[in-house]
Amino acid sequence: MSMTARTLSGLGPHGFHQLAYTEWAGPPAARTVLCVHGLTRNGRDFDDLARSLSRRFRLVCPDVVGRGKSAWLSHAEDYGYPLYLADMTALIARLDVAEVDWVGTSMGGLIGMMAAAQPGTPIRRLVMNDIGPLIAAEGLQRIASYVGDDPAFDDIGQLEAYLRKVSASFGQLSDAQWRHLAEHGARTRPDGRLGRAYDPAIAQAFKTVKGDIDLWPLWDAVRCPTLVLRGAESDLLRPGDAAEMARRGPKARIVEFPGIGHAPALMSPDQIAVIEDFLGAA
Repeated sequence: MSMTARTLSGLGPHGFHQLAYTEWAGPPAARTVLCVHGLTRNGRDFDDLARSLSRRFRLVCPDVVGRGKSAWLSHAEDYGYPLYLADMTALIARLDVAEVDWVGTSMGGLIGMMAAAQPGTPIRRLVMNDIGPLIAAEGLQRIASYVGDDPAFDDIGQLEAYLRKVSASFGQLSDAQWRHLAEHGARTRPDGRLGRAYDPAIAQAFKTVKGDIDLWPLWDAVRCPTLVLRGAESDLLRPGDAAEMARRGPKARIVEFPGIGHAPALMSPDQIAVIEDFLGAA
């Protein structure tokens, strides 16, 4: 199925902003799957997943505001989950469906969990990729160590080499997959060099985080069937916390992928198959 690039206007505390997203139409009357990326990533991370799943589903993959081709906000303090939830709600309304399935990596999983915990939620099934309601300080500190930087690169090869280093925990990706992540994760800076495709101001929220983040009350409010994917080497979703996610709240199914940290890239056939099986269940 072919991919179409679209935009939507979202409204925040300081005005409207453009939200970019890609849509894979799927077959007629197919169920809609919303795929939401991690903190510094973008919706094109899901191209391999969407290409495969669009045989059965309609896939919609937004760039969260401040990332990818979406606009940067004029006030850094507006970057946060209330605005992200509002934007995703506007996007679901645009899609004109009563319910969606949600695949969220890291930050995208948290947005999905927050939405799924609400009364009357439109989320039918939830996939949380390497994130849970107890977010380990160790992983947050690792991310905070680089997310506020804005390194410059002379060419896409330099950016790709940097990405392979900071995102090594994604697992064994092909050269073509690393190049795909680099090309869609790049922007042209005012000086003409390349930078990463996100607003460095998204790091502001990390300045106030001192320890673990506990969102268990939200998890306990989730009622829809839930699948949790975990990189076996993850420093954000610890084994004990994943096990607890299977015991309480929606009592999620847990699937671990060996040799991977934070977060599984959802590009390999085995990872895609687990998601397709879960979303395709009655």
